[in-house]
Amino acid sequence: MNHSQGPSATELADRCATISHPDLALLPDVANENRPEVSGDLDRVGMSGIELIARFNGPNQMPFLVPATADAYVSLDDDSVKGIHMSRLFLELAAAMESESLSPELMHRVCENFLASHAGISHRSEVTLRFQHPTFRPALLSDYSAPRHYPVQLKMVADTRDAAQVATGEHVRLFLQVQVVYSSTCPCSAALSRQLLERKFHQDFAFHRWVSVSSISQWLLEHGSLATPHSQRSVATIDVELANPLELKRFPIERLIDRIEDTLKTAVQTVVKRQDEQEFARLNGANQMFCEDAARRMKATLLDMPEIADFRVEARHKESLHPHDAVAIATAGLPGGMTA
Repeated sequence: MNHSQGPSATELADRCATISHPDLALLPDVANENRPEVSGDLDRVGMSGIELIARFNGPNQMPFLVPATADAYVSLDDDSVKGIHMSRLFLELAAAMESESLSPELMHRVCENFLASHAGISHRSEVTLRFQHPTFRPALLSDYSAPRHYPVQLKMVADTRDAAQVATGEHVRLFLQVQVVYSSTCPCSAALSRQLLERKFHQDFAFHRWVSVSSISQWLLEHGSLATPHSQRSVATIDVELANPLELKRFPIERLIDRIEDTLKTAVQTVVKRQDEQEFARLNGANQMFCEDAARRMKATLLDMPEIADFRVEARHKESLHPHDAVAIATAGLPGGMTA
């Protein structure tokens, strides 16, 4: 991979300005020439909601494009400088996203170039990307598949203030967030529904000395839905910090999604024929869960993933019984790590 191809962000900014304004020296540069009215360093300065197109390598390394938005920031550590060069952040990010597929290495290079274009005034850079990750999902039983789009956020932070951390690569941190939508059937509601069904059975067969299997089967077909447990569309939000970000070749987006869907068992479906809907009903019945159950399941499976350095999971059940949501949050519990 040729990292030197194309002009740098600073060169692009200067080139564009020179083309548009041949008398560049005559234009005022307030950020450089003026001092701030009130001094003080700033943690993050930049832009939010930048519209981009992200390039990914799909199956067989065939690239595909996805609309994305980005945030780009650097710190402003020199309190004598009025402002940063925001156009340099934009042009660096846009050029990088146009030139190659998104990867941890690309994000790292963007962060480094942010700092290089603000040498002497910034020691911390940050880039965040948000997009809908497309992937095909097969039906539960029928021979169909269709795409699902998963909300994803990637954030990389580089802080060069500690020389020892820079030497070991520990100055770079990479975070991944995914959202998975699933169905949750309430165990309490299911138990209450079974009790009503039991009472109805006793009422209808109280004076029978014996009941044939065929009679019970027919009764269940007629009365089995006397009461049904409530279930709801639920959302799992998984935030992880990835271990060894400078060694990663690709983002483990689909691996994380697969792991969460496998542990929850009831991810929402794409194509649904009758046999698929029946199987989905069976899975919901076999995997009744409170939000607490969902959060514990996700925590257990993430603790078993060595590529994850830290995590925070949220299970949000959008109640059909209440107008409010039921929420459970779990973290890895590391000292100084992610919090609830």
